[in-house]
Amino acid sequence: MPGENLTRIEAQERASLVRTRSYDVVLDLTTGPETFRSTTTARFDATAGASTFIDAITRTVHSVTLNGVELDPAQVSDGVRIRLDGLQEQNELVVVSDAIYTNTGEGLHRFVDPVDGEVYLYTQFEVPDSRRMFAVFEQPDLKAEFTFTVTAPAHWAVVSNSPTPEPVDAGEGKKTWSFAPTTVISSYITALIAGPYASVHSELTSRDGRTIPLGVYARKSLAEYLDADYVFEKTREGFAFYEERFDYAYPFEKYDQLFVPEFNAGAMENAGAVTFTETYVFRSKVTDAIKERRVVTILHELAHMWFGDLVTMKWWNDLWLNESFAEYASTLATAEATEWTEAWTTFAAMEKSWAYRQDQLPSTHPIVATINDLEDVQVNFDGITYAKGASVLKQLVAWVGQDDFLAGVAQYFKKHAHSNTELKDLLVELEATSGRDLTDWAGKWLETAGVNTLRPELEVDADGTITSFAVLQSAPADYPTIRPHRLAIGFYELVDGRLVRDHRVELDVDGERTEVAELVGRRRPALVLINDDDLAYAKIRLDEESLRVAIDHLSSIESPLARSLVWGAVWDATRDAETAASDYVKLVLGNIAPETESTTIRTTLNQLVLAATAYVAPERQKETAEHAADALWELAQQAEAGSDAQFQFVKFFAALASTPEQLATIAALRDGSTTLPGLTVDTDLGWELLIALVAGGAAGEDEVAAALAADNTANGAQFAAQARASMPTLAGKQAAWDSVFGSDDLPNTIVRFTGMGFQRAADKQVLAAFVEPYFAALQEVWASRTYKIAEYLVAGMYPAPLANAELRDATRAWLDANPEPAALRRLVIENLAGVERALAAQARDAQA
Repeated sequence: MPGENLTRIEAQERASLVRTRSYDVVLDLTTGPETFRSTTTARFDATAGASTFIDAITRTVHSVTLNGVELDPAQVSDGVRIRLDGLQEQNELVVVSDAIYTNTGEGLHRFVDPVDGEVYLYTQFEVPDSRRMFAVFEQPDLKAEFTFTVTAPAHWAVVSNSPTPEPVDAGEGKKTWSFAPTTVISSYITALIAGPYASVHSELTSRDGRTIPLGVYARKSLAEYLDADYVFEKTREGFAFYEERFDYAYPFEKYDQLFVPEFNAGAMENAGAVTFTETYVFRSKVTDAIKERRVVTILHELAHMWFGDLVTMKWWNDLWLNESFAEYASTLATAEATEWTEAWTTFAAMEKSWAYRQDQLPSTHPIVATINDLEDVQVNFDGITYAKGASVLKQLVAWVGQDDFLAGVAQYFKKHAHSNTELKDLLVELEATSGRDLTDWAGKWLETAGVNTLRPELEVDADGTITSFAVLQSAPADYPTIRPHRLAIGFYELVDGRLVRDHRVELDVDGERTEVAELVGRRRPALVLINDDDLAYAKIRLDEESLRVAIDHLSSIESPLARSLVWGAVWDATRDAETAASDYVKLVLGNIAPETESTTIRTTLNQLVLAATAYVAPERQKETAEHAADALWELAQQAEAGSDAQFQFVKFFAALASTPEQLATIAALRDGSTTLPGLTVDTDLGWELLIALVAGGAAGEDEVAAALAADNTANGAQFAAQARASMPTLAGKQAAWDSVFGSDDLPNTIVRFTGMGFQRAADKQVLAAFVEPYFAALQEVWASRTYKIAEYLVAGMYPAPLANAELRDATRAWLDANPEPAALRRLVIENLAGVERALAAQARDAQA
């Protein structure tokens, strides 16, 4: 990887010399399973006499022609860059090369469907991987027009950013597709998707009267599960919402959405050709949380067509502008334009909990991060860039007003269409429409790291009347910034067994102490909720009386959003070792049954598993996990037949099951001898139950092989990899280890699922044997694997379940001995932080 890096200084220097105009890219995808022929003609202006380089990751460069002069590839190309000397004011460069298909989800990914042997291709170029398909000045501020000409098997579909043309016959069972030039865009949002994809087509009318063709694509073997009509419905709702709120018509000619195999992310905003993970094609039952997440993802990528594709950040330090805005806008659109009206509850339960978790790691960083090179940005697709940034935008909207915020955004699109911007360009427009000076706000919120904690301080007289009320704000010692917050305070009373809000006040909070005079003289309610409606980005604490009431009546809080905030507040206190993990387990098991919001259930149960297996004192973990599993099975039996809650309780019961009795129940569910009303054990749930049996030692290779034979699909292969890595023996873990470290042939998803299985260990001590090999392998992994594979190995094969002092000390020792590279260190530091937090929580729980 080091040879493929690009620094910000290099990018700035190159941008000062070069102005790109166009690329003509000719690809032949019929040359074999390992490489494809790529011919790039790049036209660009430059400072006369200057020298620079163009990016091209290749297997072989056959020829390089600059302004009609043949250059020696052996002299100018190192397989990553091509050196260009003696540039003229106007230049034409032609590079002919063999480029390499990947199976890592980076560049041009090649997948063979085990169902029918068909080949499917798709591109994933963010951050620096269009250079894996064609020669390009790989940085976002060197925009250009792109023209793609593609030769492929005649029975394939070929999709790119421009509308798909009618192909012409190229002989020998091949056809050639000649796409029209794109508008001016950045290289990382260009795209090529090719293969025998099945598709469904529709159209809509844009606000400017244009007909926008729509397409939805998936592999042939998944086509029966493709609910294209629903995808089109959400897309139409999003188009109408964004075109009105942004006051700007959709900026491209068509809109295709393609569900592709072995995708690393949730989706990617390629202009007019968005790619999604095909896990959003539901072949088995999924939770409502996943269904809602798909809608948010659809609308997230659609928002990028304006914010990111039409207007693009100049350099990756403003990546947050793309991602935070799309995350905020998609949640707003989901809540206001679709049937998922509780989207902000989902945001609080999932996105903000992710943000708070990330912001308390040693690797936290300002929203506007320092990005020195490509490796920096690769590790920056995190909870700060997405979730904290979106949370802070929500805070800003509450401060300046939604109408003024969106009016400023609309002006930003009009002024900077097809160009590159920096943060100040957006702030100028927001200041103009809101009348607010955002300099201080931006400095405190965007350029500093860390999360504040807010708590109420109130005094009451003998009659229960409030005599003083203040909001106290604190900051961690390492990140001491005290910030301004726009927030609401809710008063909740018990009415007929329900906690119902009967008073709300909204105010600006700043400084370490903010008096709230308007609450003085009111009667103290049963529960005081700071940051009601979740306007602010801050951890919250409940006063003692409110905490007692919340724990006793959490499930009876009428508002789903308020419940989510209380769940989050108690979990934060548990993570911070202020509340015993055993108490959190009791709280969840006693209050989760009536919860109605799927994402709140999913998030809370994930936290329950972590608390029971890592945060409870070690001597009580086995007993606690067994009790939690039994309780979840009871909840599943009591839940409404066929409900989302029933489904989730079964899934998390499987995640914790370990005793012979629990495993016998799992086996009976899987073979049908035990049933629950309304619950169908379909293909994917069957795999989850099998993985539980394997992890518990109640099934093995024979059962995994039989299940894979019955489900010989990409999904089946991933589940099988996870199951095999879940085997509880040292030999099983060693085989999983050898499969991913001993070979670089495995595709990205198999590496990722192997890590998921490896970390599942009923007897955690079986992982102790891998502490030393893990640290011995890190530098070689980082140097020899692509970024995404290295990340999966560094995170997925870390023996985190040990969560003991020995692992902590070994991790610290490696960090002390390895000052470089920074991006690798960041991943290891985050691993260490998880262990240190678990140890602190264990110590607190031991006092309970």
